[in-house]
Amino acid sequence: MTQPRIALVTGGNKGIGLEIARQLAQAGIHVIIGARDSFKAKRALADLARDGLTAESVALDLLDHSMITDAASQIAARHSRLDILVNNAGIFDFADATPGKASIAAVRQVMEVNFIGTLAVTQAMLPLLRKSPQGRIVNLSSSLGSLTLNGDPASPYYANQFIGYNASKAATNMLTVQLHEELKTTAIKVNSVSPGFVKTDLTGYGTMTPAEGAGLPVQYALGGDDSGIFVEPEGMTPW
Repeated sequence: MTQPRIALVTGGNKGIGLEIARQLAQAGIHVIIGARDSFKAKRALADLARDGLTAESVALDLLDHSMITDAASQIAARHSRLDILVNNAGIFDFADATPGKASIAAVRQVMEVNFIGTLAVTQAMLPLLRKSPQGRIVNLSSSLGSLTLNGDPASPYYANQFIGYNASKAATNMLTVQLHEELKTTAIKVNSVSPGFVKTDLTGYGTMTPAEGAGLPVQYALGGDDSGIFVEPEGMTPW
């Protein structure tokens, strides 16, 4: 009997993360929800169970390195490998703003979670991903992380100047580019995926539901030969 593929979705207890977890489980993937709050993790598992889907959770806080290494150890003990890593967890701080006005504390926190935390999780999970015959890393990005679009007055994203958040996603895109180069001789594919303008707890507004926003990240998590690209629902996104 073929063993199901194993996926870790960081921040998988709500919003886009929960919908990514749901759609992966529906595709036959064994999903591990990474969440800081055990109560919220249990609530997410119960939500999936109502759809007849089974999953598990692991305690994971992107600001806690020991928790990250413990999560990797638990996944290794339970499953011995990881096939899919969806780096979904992230924050937005409304004290973030233009470079001249942004709260430095807010910018530091956003960078610590969205970039440093994502890098730390990826480093911890790479040994497990290397054991997969078809490893996939999906880094949840945003068109706000595109230097090209940030510098184009004709772009709809031009006016959205949040130095911390935008820079954190640009840094995440650099992670994708460099991981692609580092892993090009392996079976692991890594891509930056912008889910689109999704209404979540992160922003409170948007034009897509979390379920709609989960579609593209799930597509790249499940397979394909692309690696080292930046994509959104409308197509390729310029770096």
